[in-house]
Amino acid sequence: MSGQLGINKGIQTKDIVLCGILMALTTVMTMIVQIPVIGAHGYVNMGDTVVLFTALYLGKKQGALVGGLGSALADLISGYGVYAPVTLIAKGLEGFICGLIAEKVSGRAGRIIGTLVGGVIMVTGYFIGEIFMYGIKTSTAAVAANSMQALFGIITSLVIYTGVSRAMHKSE
Repeated sequence: MSGQLGINKGIQTKDIVLCGILMALTTVMTMIVQIPVIGAHGYVNMGDTVVLFTALYLGKKQGALVGGLGSALADLISGYGVYAPVTLIAKGLEGFICGLIAEKVSGRAGRIIGTLVGGVIMVTGYFIGEIFMYGIKTSTAAVAANSMQALFGIITSLVIYTGVSRAMHKSE
């Protein structure tokens, strides 16, 4: 395992498998609850929890892969394919930047700052993408819902990370 909880020993098979499982979980968590945004064309979901957790647990590269590919796949499967390119970039950057900050700033502060900045990047990414897709009015209408989604993902990912971290340290 690489990233915050372990020592980077190169890519191992278990890391690839775990990344694949987390990518699939991101897709499922994005699809399982989809609340349409009034006045916009997208939906609110719970996928950010897995994206941010992955970035904290495995690191920036895996956070980017899980966030970008897992979330874009959910868009494609759910009939929101028009969002897939924006999602790939916004969620990929969310995972990458969260993981990068968590790696550079040690401890709890790094995790909190990383998830907050990751959430802001996700909201900003959709805001910019939707301006080109639908115009400023629709893009602005989605900011509140995307911010709530980010906040939910930030809180839940930090709680899950803390629980997993404690469980991993007890088993050692």
